Amino acid sequence: MTGKIIKGIAGFYYVHDRRNNVYACKAKGVFRKWGLKPLVGDDVEFTILDEAGQEGNIDRVLPRKNQLVRPASANVDQALVVFAIKKPEPNLNLLDRFLVTMQREHVPVVVCFNKMDLGGGKERGHYEAVYGNSGCQMCFISTYDRQGIGEVQKLLEGKTTILAGPSGVGKSSLTNLLQPEACMETGAVSRRIQRGKHTTRHAELFCVEAETYLMDTPGFSSLYLEGMEERELKGYFPEFSRYEPGCRFGSGCVHMGEPACGVKEAVQAGQVSQSRYENYRLLYQEIKEKRRY
Repeated sequence: MTGKIIKGIAGFYYVHDRRNNVYACKAKGVFRKWGLKPLVGDDVEFTILDEAGQEGNIDRVLPRKNQLVRPASANVDQALVVFAIKKPEPNLNLLDRFLVTMQREHVPVVVCFNKMDLGGGKERGHYEAVYGNSGCQMCFISTYDRQGIGEVQKLLEGKTTILAGPSGVGKSSLTNLLQPEACMETGAVSRRIQRGKHTTRHAELFCVEAETYLMDTPGFSSLYLEGMEERELKGYFPEFSRYEPGCRFGSGCVHMGEPACGVKEAVQAGQVSQSRYENYRLLYQEIKEKRRY
């Protein structure tokens, strides 16, 4: 039989048979010999050992479409990164780090701003202007009054989607709306520091409907760009490319200290988001400093 790994805990891999059953499976020892570890999201061939007890063995991991290191997962079609429109205010540096990380892995991103019930009309216009040319889709929702949930359901249909974002923004509440059987524990935002308590402890896929899977992941408050060259970074800011022909040093310009830089001129003219450019500068310097040490 074939199925999809939806969870891995303590040496067991839980395989969904794409219908209504989940089997607790062990991976054959040969996988260790091959240096291959099954991942959440893997499509696998497995043998049922005990139908009544729903136990089995994984025989083969089918070819992967892609593989992510963080969260450790495979065959991801897109990422849905959730931030609150307010309470807490979105950390745009963290959002830009996530966009760079996913673009580097060729995973399309949908940026979802939650808590629109708190009144975020002005903020919505601002974020649409900032991220309109960043290469991501955007949606604006409220898990409190179900605003925009139908739009999210359409975005997820027929895909395997990573649900990510910092704690306290409503990721688990969104999971519960999309798939009530998930029964994710939800946590209140700390009033003192305006940050959420971590409630998701492991990556797990939930079958929303046929061929539609959603992976909730532990909330993150930081994200470091690993193994990247600083000159590579500008390629993950798509809005820069339109203005690079105006750079004196052409493709060699990294839009930092060079004179006559088309991208910096576009920022000054309001054609490129100031916050996106400032985050680019911070990330560039961070990567450069890491390479020095």
